[in-house]
Amino acid sequence: MSMSPYYRDLRQKLGNQLIFVPAVVAVIRNENDEILFGRKHNEEQWGIIAGAIEIGETPAEALCREVGEETGLQVIPETIIGVFGGEEQRFTYPNGHQVEYLTIVFSCTVKGGALLTQSEEMGELRYFSERELPPIANKYPPDIFKKATMLAQKALFEKVDSQNGS
Repeated sequence: MSMSPYYRDLRQKLGNQLIFVPAVVAVIRNENDEILFGRKHNEEQWGIIAGAIEIGETPAEALCREVGEETGLQVIPETIIGVFGGEEQRFTYPNGHQVEYLTIVFSCTVKGGALLTQSEEMGELRYFSERELPPIANKYPPDIFKKATMLAQKALFEKVDSQNGS
């Protein structure tokens, strides 16, 4: 799906200026424990299945909607792998739009649907093993892709200076 009316309205008011966007990311594994990545039309780099949370949506609802739109799969969010934000989550799109994402990364279980070969947003979808992950556009700690992290009950966060809380 293209940009929502909410974000389109923000862009009309703010132009390319940096905006803060709450977002979700799905780490989806197949039966071989490979992780699903997508590549948008006419782009070289891969990305994890992700998207913005819309007004009125819960993070879990946004995750399920985005996965459905981009992959054709129906998923159940199982655990939160981590929450990421700050300058490392800034991104400038080819059209000049600047965003800083506050991203909630979920591990997901597929409950139905069929993987599309491509979608309106994705030109290609493919599973990769943990050992052969593709280069991706957004910066995430490599540990979010480790099965051991997914099975742990402790979520990942950016490093925090415990003396001043930042």
